[in-house]
Amino acid sequence: MKTTNTPVKWKRGLLVCLSVLTLTGSALLAQEATPAAAPPAEPTIEERLADIEAYMNNGERVTAAGTSKVAGPGPGHNAWQMTSTALVLFMTLPGLALFYGGLVRRKNVLSVLAQCLGIAGLVTILWWLCGYSLSFGAGNSIIGDFQYAFLNGVTPTAVGAGYHWISDSMWAMFQLTFAIITPALIVGAIAERMKFISILVFTALWMFAVYFPFTHMVWSTTGLMAGPLNPDAGIKAIDFAGGTVVHMTSGWSALVLCIILGKRKGYGKEPMSPHSMVLCMIGTGMLWVGWYGFNAGSALGADGIASNAFTTTTLSAAVGGFIWAVMEWITRGKPSVLGLCSGIVSGLVVITPACGFVTANAAVIMGILAGIIPFFAVAYLKRIFGYDDALDTFGIHGVGGTLGAILTGIFADPATNSVVTDLKEGLVVENLKAVVLTIVWSVAATAVIAYIVKFTIGLRPNAETEETGLDLVEHGESGYEH
Repeated sequence: MKTTNTPVKWKRGLLVCLSVLTLTGSALLAQEATPAAAPPAEPTIEERLADIEAYMNNGERVTAAGTSKVAGPGPGHNAWQMTSTALVLFMTLPGLALFYGGLVRRKNVLSVLAQCLGIAGLVTILWWLCGYSLSFGAGNSIIGDFQYAFLNGVTPTAVGAGYHWISDSMWAMFQLTFAIITPALIVGAIAERMKFISILVFTALWMFAVYFPFTHMVWSTTGLMAGPLNPDAGIKAIDFAGGTVVHMTSGWSALVLCIILGKRKGYGKEPMSPHSMVLCMIGTGMLWVGWYGFNAGSALGADGIASNAFTTTTLSAAVGGFIWAVMEWITRGKPSVLGLCSGIVSGLVVITPACGFVTANAAVIMGILAGIIPFFAVAYLKRIFGYDDALDTFGIHGVGGTLGAILTGIFADPATNSVVTDLKEGLVVENLKAVVLTIVWSVAATAVIAYIVKFTIGLRPNAETEETGLDLVEHGESGYEH
């Protein structure tokens, strides 16, 4: 007969329970004994005041990241950046579109508007896809990488990608508007005679071959020509708002493309006068207003440098327009509205790379030169060499941008912008190096791309289409009721 030892079983169960309770208590005690991670130390009053001073002066924060009481974008500086971004987009749509649209014949006015609109859409897609990343990713001295592809990591609450107090998202969008207007400028040289699809294909290839590399080289912290940003830059040049990146690349590329494309049908044999100087003048006014976002916005904050850029931009534009008209008065007997418009845009182009680095007096001198040298390029140079730069893109942006880049090296003043202090010695030579590299690269890349497009899908529409006008044939619309 089997018997059960109940007292023994009871004792064993009690021991098990006691063991479990002991282990649990030890774990709880150990947990209590381990100190919790201390929260980040609150910034001191001095640090918080220093942050406010940094914001007021558009300088770098003092408080360590993660503890600043004003860690995100600064409202005032960021608001100016948002305004500037809208102004630069306004330069292209509708400013440049109307400026160019008024200068072509009425049968091609919509084609110019469509080209500006199409480029805006295409470039935006490329910028989101990888253009921003190739422009501002670390990469190497020539081109960025794909770390920001699809705008990965570019957030509206983060700062520092562009400057201390502006949102990374606004920096990306601000730079996008520059990317949009640059290839759109080329449209002026080849107006009235290039297929819409060919312009889009050319633009896509050109952005990768020219624009993205130059944006990186001039404005990235690892760029080859980013003198103020990269201590190891091979060419220590300065370019405040795009003399090389925007105007020289587009202007010199426009010259090459219009030569390869050939002259308009009937060029030199029949009148090709602007169909609406009213539209051209309205577009000029929009460009001038929008240019404040272009130039003063490149200060990346509403500070004294932005105010200086605003001032120098105004002076150079006004003087350039006046002097160009005087040159016409002297050489042709009459000042034209077209001359006034051309001179204003020329003054804006010439001051662009220098606006945040030079004094008001220097801006006046640059405006005078902007009204003289590009005038001769437009009035005589294309006549001498026989190329058909339809709307004077090369004469104004190519010649004017080159002139501005050289004058920036001459007139940049450390008293105006402290960035110039360590770069002033030898700056003229460095900017000349940047000019030469920009010309050679832009010309060579554009020639290759133009011939690729020419021998694949073709550059020009047929003669009948060109005679009828691009509006009806390519877009099925007419700009005006007949």
